[in-house]
Amino acid sequence: MDYCPCGSGQAYESCCGPVISAGRPAPTAEAVMRARYCAFVKHEIGYLLDSLHPEHREDYDPAATQRWADSAQWIQLDIVGTDAGGEDDEEGTVEFVATYRDKGVTHTHHEVGRFNRYDGAWHYTDGTMVTPGTRRNPGPKVGRNDPCPCASGKKYKKCCG
Repeated sequence: MDYCPCGSGQAYESCCGPVISAGRPAPTAEAVMRARYCAFVKHEIGYLLDSLHPEHREDYDPAATQRWADSAQWIQLDIVGTDAGGEDDEEGTVEFVATYRDKGVTHTHHEVGRFNRYDGAWHYTDGTMVTPGTRRNPGPKVGRNDPCPCASGKKYKKCCG
């Protein structure tokens, strides 16, 4: 069985395949997100344009999208969460992390994607990248002349500072 790249555990032919190639409308915003990921994996760039909301197509570059899909090795899609975007909603968001490898380096694309219905079908409108939060050291701040926390016996400024 050819498992769907979206991570659903279902066969591609019964999951995202019909949404991408047979024009079956995706029932939820999450289903569109999963199908869009599969479109990158399967190099179905036409679906990426078709599933993009018509009011957000002005800066879509199919050649650049094709290059990205072709150069990357798509590893995994993780759906972090959804807000609305169900069968009875008109808009919703899907937070996801797409992991891929490009030129030997593994990358993660963490985004909150926004979706709206247009002519009764779900479409991707845009997204906001999720950036890692600032991590603060819970311990006291080390001064330049304090002993180094690495326990070398030297002053911080002469060791790790």
